[in-house]
Amino acid sequence: MRTNRLTGWARAARTALVLPLLTTGLMTAKAEPGAAQDVADIDYENLSFRGIGLEVGYLWPDRVEPTESYGIRFDLGYAGPGLRIVPSVGFWRSRLESGEVARFEERLQDLVADQNDGVRPEIDLGTIRYTDISLGLDGHVVWELPLDLLTFGGLGLTAHIVNGDGDLVNGTFIEDLLDSLEPGFNLHLGAEYPITDRMRLYTVGRYEVMPDLRYFHIRAGWQFMIGPNAPGEGRGDG
Repeated sequence: MRTNRLTGWARAARTALVLPLLTTGLMTAKAEPGAAQDVADIDYENLSFRGIGLEVGYLWPDRVEPTESYGIRFDLGYAGPGLRIVPSVGFWRSRLESGEVARFEERLQDLVADQNDGVRPEIDLGTIRYTDISLGLDGHVVWELPLDLLTFGGLGLTAHIVNGDGDLVNGTFIEDLLDSLEPGFNLHLGAEYPITDRMRLYTVGRYEVMPDLRYFHIRAGWQFMIGPNAPGEGRGDG
């Protein structure tokens, strides 16, 4: 069962990498020859570290209480026409929903009962906290709108370092069961605006899918540009 689930995630990962490339390929094929250069015309020579962004957000998971998030993103420029590469690091911490903890307690009671002639013990796990540190790589298909506004959408791959803990489970095998390294992928859509050629504001909404957790996530951030803007990205280029 576990092998089948991981195989499914491997297929999803390959799809997440291929779709942005196909999309940008179509955008390039439709570009008119001789048109002014914009983000859809940029090639891989623009792939380099250009900026760093600090962001805060809020997410709504399906098994964990809603909570705030914090993150950093790194702008690596463009790997192809209109395709921007953005690694990121994220952090959030919350509590498992009480109903989820109760179901976990029941499963443990069933396990003990099976090994003790049906005798079910009383189990109280208390509050279980859930911490997620994520390492992500997003592909943004970027397009321009009037008034210098940039919009983007795409797919991303994520590695989630998950840690579960609680006052009553720390140091037990239950804590070990709650710790894991999980793959994930996301769909995202966002927009950003250059306040100056060196500073820009951005916001993005994303839907993240993990083997045992799904959530909708909204982020807003401020990015400082270290490298040059690509053609069509700066103020007055839109």
